[in-house]
Amino acid sequence: MVMESKEELIRTAIAQLLQVAGKYSRIEQLPIAVDRDTEVTTREAHVIQAIGERGEMNVTNLANRFGITKSAASQMAAKLTGKGFVEKKQALHSGKEFSLSLTELGWRAFRAHETFHGKDLTDLIARLSTFSLSQIATISVMLESIGAVMDERLSRSPEE
Repeated sequence: MVMESKEELIRTAIAQLLQVAGKYSRIEQLPIAVDRDTEVTTREAHVIQAIGERGEMNVTNLANRFGITKSAASQMAAKLTGKGFVEKKQALHSGKEFSLSLTELGWRAFRAHETFHGKDLTDLIARLSTFSLSQIATISVMLESIGAVMDERLSRSPEE
C-alpha cells in the first residue's frame, strides 16, 4: 500500500474543489420557476435571497456578501431591477447610495428559491452533520485559506 504524501493529498483536494466549483457554476445557471411565465437563474435567486433576508441592502453590501466587485453587484442589481424583482430607491442617509429591496415579484422568487433549494440544504446539512465538530472546523479554516489565496489572485493585475 502506497501512502500519498501531504502534497499529493493537497493536490487531490484542490482537484476535488475545482470539480465542485465547476458543478456549482453549472447549478448557478439553472432556472428556477417563479410562476408559470417567470423564472430566474439560481445566481439571480441567490442575490434575491440575500436582499430578502436583510429586508434591504445596498450595492456595497451585496458586493461584500458575494465577494464580487461593486460594479458586478451594481450590474446584477440593475438586471434584477429591470426584470421587476428588485426596487432601487435613494438611500435616506446618502445622496450617492441606493437601497435595494424586493418587489412582490421578488418575494415570490425568494419563496420559490427557498422551496427549490430547501431539499438540497436539508440533504447537505444531514450529510455534513455526520462529521465531528473538529472536522467541520478544519474544513472551515481550509476554505478560509483557499479564499485568501483567491482574494490575492483577484487583486493582482492580469499580467502577474
